[in-house]
Amino acid sequence: MAVSFLSYNKYVKLFGCLRNSRILSVTSKRSIMSTRPRLEKVLENLQKNPYYEKYSQKIAKLQQTSPEEFLGRVSENERKIQEEKVEIPASLQSVNLSRTFFSALCHQNRFQREISRNYSSSASDYKYITTPIFYVNDVPHIGHLYSAAVADTFARFNSMLGYKTILSTGTDEHGTKIERAAEKNKLPNGKYCDKISLTFKNMCDTFNIGYYDFIRTTENRHRVAVHNFWNKLSERGHIYSGKYSGWYCVSDEAFLSNDEITEKKNNKGELVKISLESGHPVEWYEEENFKFRLSAFQDDVRHWLKNENAVRPEKFYKILLHWANDERVFQDLSISRPTNRVPWGIQTPNDDTQSIYVWFDALINYLTILGYPDEKCKQFWPPSIQVIGKDILKFHGIFWPAFLIAAGYEPPETLLCHSHWTVEGQKMSKSNMNVVSPFDAASHYTPEGIRYFLLRNSVTYKDSNFSANTVSETLNADLADNLGNLVRRCTGDLINPQKEIPNPKLFADVLKSEQALELKKNLESLKSTAERNYESLDIHHAVDAVMTTLHSANQMFDYHRPWKLRKNTSDPAVANELKAVISLTLECARISALVLHPVIPKMTSDLLDFLQVPHENRTWQDTIPIYMEELSLNERHYIKDCKFFEKIRIAKK
Repeated sequence: MAVSFLSYNKYVKLFGCLRNSRILSVTSKRSIMSTRPRLEKVLENLQKNPYYEKYSQKIAKLQQTSPEEFLGRVSENERKIQEEKVEIPASLQSVNLSRTFFSALCHQNRFQREISRNYSSSASDYKYITTPIFYVNDVPHIGHLYSAAVADTFARFNSMLGYKTILSTGTDEHGTKIERAAEKNKLPNGKYCDKISLTFKNMCDTFNIGYYDFIRTTENRHRVAVHNFWNKLSERGHIYSGKYSGWYCVSDEAFLSNDEITEKKNNKGELVKISLESGHPVEWYEEENFKFRLSAFQDDVRHWLKNENAVRPEKFYKILLHWANDERVFQDLSISRPTNRVPWGIQTPNDDTQSIYVWFDALINYLTILGYPDEKCKQFWPPSIQVIGKDILKFHGIFWPAFLIAAGYEPPETLLCHSHWTVEGQKMSKSNMNVVSPFDAASHYTPEGIRYFLLRNSVTYKDSNFSANTVSETLNADLADNLGNLVRRCTGDLINPQKEIPNPKLFADVLKSEQALELKKNLESLKSTAERNYESLDIHHAVDAVMTTLHSANQMFDYHRPWKLRKNTSDPAVANELKAVISLTLECARISALVLHPVIPKMTSDLLDFLQVPHENRTWQDTIPIYMEELSLNERHYIKDCKFFEKIRIAKK
């Protein structure tokens, strides 16, 4: 019995809405069934194909035939495939599809590629978060620290949610710029890389960046990973040898098109060509090297970008989307350099006359850390969040997803692209003599203080400003006063000589003041508000919610005047009110410390230790007020004093 075109089209429209299905899986054996069930089965299986929507137009053409003819075409092409012994990826071997559709699906007219997802079946239990690896042409500045702190914050938040989380970081150590920096410092390349890489590792350790692994691209494990990845692309036909000529920017380690360069006069009055984006000088090169068929992957990158969360914030998503729609951006990419010109790099497999392009080399680090080429790397793949600066958006948003798709791996779920830091309103640069060392800043403001300021006073979509007075004012207002002074007053001998932490469940309904009710309202909504902002990748909004709650706690504390209540505790009602004030204040401190833990892990851990909060009770679920929970809580007493954030002296303007 034939299927009507109305029914046929209904299926196609229905499946067009199902965009999030993961992998298609159908039996490859011919089933004995009537036309309608067979057609329904074929169409049903298409819904599970992650590329279904992408090829909807080609599918629509197949609709123009009758259902019987459509199924006949499927059978005929299956027979041809068997005769021609066409190799189909394992994940697709069980699919009843026409070869016409299969060819469209896999771009077989260009390069056959896998579309199977390389990920763990329990991927939802795992989170892989990365910093960019830092280029060792110079020592760290606060911009590097900011990238690391942002990534660390999201890794800690996801750990608190219960995910098995890995954070990676490290250093990028190849290329001409490294050679020149080593020569300038009168050190061999390897020794220079050792020295500068150590400063980045020390930065991560000093500022409590909880990395799982610190990768260096000069390590042998990385060379093995890069060679394996290169060979995989080469075997699939995505790499070829050819002649390249064009403008090359040594500082940016990139070839540029004519549209990406401009002219300006140098200090000698000479007209020179420079990169339009970075302002760095460019040189003309003509050479034989290996190329990656980037032009074949424009559709795939655009398909990845159909998910607006692929790049955040929206400003950078729109920039990348513009590039993705520009064919000039997708010219085949030179991925090697003559070894005699760039000797400090990883040589290409089986050809020691060529060194691998530093960006091809560097991007593979995200796989190296997971153990690639070992299959165990799939457990945490794809990355949940990759934190990058805006200057490397094209490398991570165009080249990286194209490389991955070519190798059969999924692109990252989200690229979080952030802007840069200025200093006192000026661009941070050596020429301006205003580069801020994170170590120097920490000596004055403490490591936790610098972490807090960078994450509190920044937004990813525009440049942020580092000002000495603003740093001091922010830390004094938020950490010394709003949080520190509140806890200090509540636990001092004047108000709480017994060092009590009264059970919030016993005193939840004692305070009836407007200020107490407002505080409880803020406390009860803080978990959902902060969680929503962390998941939206808006750290500063999560911090804002905590500071608003702490501000209401200070208002409640001042309204009830516990220092006066303490003088009349012989009255049971007054004693009860005092305990309720202490209880609610310290409950606010406990919850605030948990919510701020991803931002300032050391300071909040010290505060939670002081409040006698067990380590097993430091999950995100524990940000619910205790008085709302059914579980009882043992009476607690703090044992020793807690060192709170000390006020910073602000220089006179």
